[in-house]
Amino acid sequence: MDAGTTPHRGAIIRAILLGALIAGGVGVLFVLQTHQSSPEATPPSAAAGPRQALDFSLPNLDGEMVRLSDFRGKVVLLNIWATWCPPCVEEMPSMERLHQKLKDEGLVILAVSIDLDGARTVAPFMQKHRLSFTALTDTKGLVKDLYRPTGVPESHIIDRNGVVVDKVIGPRDWASPDAVRYFRELLTAG
Repeated sequence: MDAGTTPHRGAIIRAILLGALIAGGVGVLFVLQTHQSSPEATPPSAAAGPRQALDFSLPNLDGEMVRLSDFRGKVVLLNIWATWCPPCVEEMPSMERLHQKLKDEGLVILAVSIDLDGARTVAPFMQKHRLSFTALTDTKGLVKDLYRPTGVPESHIIDRNGVVVDKVIGPRDWASPDAVRYFRELLTAG
């Protein structure tokens, strides 16, 4: 390579880096626009009408396969998320508080990570943030294909009969009094 091509290569690298930064910024803006600015102010809403939950089987962090249908008879908060998603990280502590409050009453939280590295990335994240609810890894996009999320985080609330009764786009304060009351009503419904 001669000295005349070096500045050209540098300009190309700078242009690629600038393009990547712009694309990342647009992605962040998209994620931020998909959630409400005050997640704790509103309870989950029934944007999509009730429908039967689509069954799937994914590995947990120990590599054991977990089926959604195994939790029939319980209320399930199915959360689709990623470790690289700031709004996802934002809502995780409140999911843990909800889990601690209602796990003995029949609430199950299944946090399905779409991280491509699977348990290698998710396990340290769960330990770092002291999260004890069930994390599943979806490295092949199975849940993405079944549930068609508009972004992450996105949650589907499934009643004891296996029916999706709510779809929540964006982060929430899952441990707010309204959210806890909402889940308790589902847990006590016949």
